[in-house]
Amino acid sequence: MTGVSNFVAALVGKQIELLHETVSNSAVISVLVNPTSPNLTQSTARDAQVAGRSLGMQIKILNASTKDQIDTAFASFARERPDALLIAGDALFFSRRLQLATLATRHGVPTLYNAREFPAAGGLMSYGADLVEAYRLTGVYAGKILKGAKPAELPVVQPAKFELVINLTTAKALGLTIPPTLLARATEVID
Repeated sequence: MTGVSNFVAALVGKQIELLHETVSNSAVISVLVNPTSPNLTQSTARDAQVAGRSLGMQIKILNASTKDQIDTAFASFARERPDALLIAGDALFFSRRLQLATLATRHGVPTLYNAREFPAAGGLMSYGADLVEAYRLTGVYAGKILKGAKPAELPVVQPAKFELVINLTTAKALGLTIPPTLLARATEVID
């Protein structure tokens, strides 16, 4: 195996901790996963459950693999009322970021995503690998191959730069006060 990893699944525990810190009285966190990405779904669900147990929280896994299933998952919040939501890293969810950010705000659910593009689209906050850095690493990697390196001999490269992005406008719309300690650690604050 070779290439550049964006470290998506390995960050789930930290993302759950950040949600818990943001919504300090949270007891139930829902996690939206795409079942058509089984490896990512399984590792996300497992890591979320472990993190939830360590914080004394209940984790509920929701599945969505289409636009309509995303709508259905959010409609369930009217009945279940989770304290917060984690959107798993997935290409489908990235492509539906405006829909997800809009639904989360409409349903009043504090939500954490894996890329800064979500808070830029109106989502509350994100924590994940810096995608610009990951793309830069991909370019460096491709350059090595073009210069004659054998891909099978190159290691898997992982980004070392992670970013926490918080959208204060969305926080205000949700009636949330972001803890000052969290704001101090933010890479970017959107106001």
